[in-house]
Amino acid sequence: MSMFLLLLIGDAFSILAPYWYKKFFDVLSTNPNVEILYTTLFIILGIKISHWFFIRIMAFLYIKFSTDSLKDLNDACFSKVHKHSFSFFNNSFVGSLVKKVGRFVQAFDRISDRIIWDLLPIIVNVALISIVLFSRNKFFALIIISWIFIFVLTSYFFSKFKLKYDFERSQLDSKVGAFLADSFTNNTNVKLLVGYGRECNEFEQKTEDLRKIRKFSWDISTWFDGVQWMLMILLEIVMLFYAVKVWQAGSITVGDFILIQSYLIIIFEKFFGFGRVIRDFYESLADAEEMTEILNMPYDIQDVKNAKTLQVTTGKIEFKEVSFAYNKTREIIKKMDLVIKPQEKIALVGSSGAGKSTIVKLLLRQHDISGGKILIDGQNIAKCTQESLWQNVSLVPQDPMLFHRSIMENIRYAKPDASDEEVMSVAKQANAHDFILNLSDGYNTLVGERGIKLSGGERQRVAIARAILKNSPILILDEATSSLDSKSEKLIQDALGNLMKGKTVIIVAHRLSTIMNSNRILVIEQGGILEQGSHKVLLKKKNGIYRNLWDIQVGGFMA
Repeated sequence: MSMFLLLLIGDAFSILAPYWYKKFFDVLSTNPNVEILYTTLFIILGIKISHWFFIRIMAFLYIKFSTDSLKDLNDACFSKVHKHSFSFFNNSFVGSLVKKVGRFVQAFDRISDRIIWDLLPIIVNVALISIVLFSRNKFFALIIISWIFIFVLTSYFFSKFKLKYDFERSQLDSKVGAFLADSFTNNTNVKLLVGYGRECNEFEQKTEDLRKIRKFSWDISTWFDGVQWMLMILLEIVMLFYAVKVWQAGSITVGDFILIQSYLIIIFEKFFGFGRVIRDFYESLADAEEMTEILNMPYDIQDVKNAKTLQVTTGKIEFKEVSFAYNKTREIIKKMDLVIKPQEKIALVGSSGAGKSTIVKLLLRQHDISGGKILIDGQNIAKCTQESLWQNVSLVPQDPMLFHRSIMENIRYAKPDASDEEVMSVAKQANAHDFILNLSDGYNTLVGERGIKLSGGERQRVAIARAILKNSPILILDEATSSLDSKSEKLIQDALGNLMKGKTVIIVAHRLSTIMNSNRILVIEQGGILEQGSHKVLLKKKNGIYRNLWDIQVGGFMA
């Protein structure tokens, strides 16, 4: 509101200036009194300085409003997107998401800029000019108002027609950005699988599609700019023809011609870019549309109303008739019952796609179950806050993802208030301390995007150190030693042995040699548990699934 008032006052002074120019030329053409002319010029100077003063104050207020708003929008997009589910990120290109956030914020900046500096000044100036011209001759005002009505109506229908092509351009732009990010991320595959030519050809096709829609959209805009220009020419000629007629009747003076021409110049300045303002407004809406859909998209997984904080005392886990399906035709888990005792160490084995990782994801609420319930110490995790669940579970994945930050920051992320000594201590337990010290900047070494500067084994050791530091009562190891050499694996197994003490542990493994000492091994197949028991018990089952897997992995090599 304060900006609007400053604009109103500032532009009121701007509209007053031509009126005093009229007086100046009236005096100059009829009775050239130098004192009156000088006085008039000083009044015009005062009016222009006043206009400059109020518009400058408005500009500084707008800068504060704009910078505050852009920060708030960036923060809101960041927090809103981060709250979406794991599935949302699995189904979205990160590069595309980043581009959508950027375009959304830029779109708001352009829209607010157009409203404050283009649309509002048009409304204020037209209103004030119409009032002044109406006082001189009502038909001047009526001609202006009629012209504006035709001009705005034409611009509106043209912009509505062009909007669908702007949406298409925005979508193609997102696809180009997504393909670019995906291809750059997979640069190793592109090189080793000799896909350079294919990638370039496909990218060129996508950019060609984008070029065509851009050219078509911009060609339409150029044609319409020509139509607007012609409308302005017609307005000027009509106004001056009518002014000559009124002047012949003695109703207006020579100064009124200056007044009319000055106001026409103001109107043309404001409206010359009006079509582009409207088009830019709709283009900005198109740019913001994709991100707006994400902001309005309900979260797949949400905390229930009045969700409780999960309190873990013993670490008992229960799956009660749990079912899960990715879609109606692909049921992965079928009414599975499972009780994991406090501080029990169990292992999940089975063929790929059997549901081992799905069980882990359901426990972490990366997906919500289709039926049944999952309890931790008797508490339904669906009725507890997600953050309290994740706080009580540590995960060491097969392929850990690291921030493009220092190793110290990556390990400390599990416990933000941990001291440097604590970080180094857990790094030693994870057999990571020595290789970290050998890096160029030690613990301050930046690891690159997703930790790309470290080897797979080094990333896993950093992830294990992070899990040791977090020290949650429930631990999940998803092929946690798969990228380690034999020597490192033995050292890590010792560290994991210390980490697993006093915790409920779930191990997902393909290498059966790493789970021989588990309290219980579960063979997951066909959406349920087909076999379970200790390593020794399962080996005694003739024709058992586990026995067969063991023979393939161990006996086969010995043969």
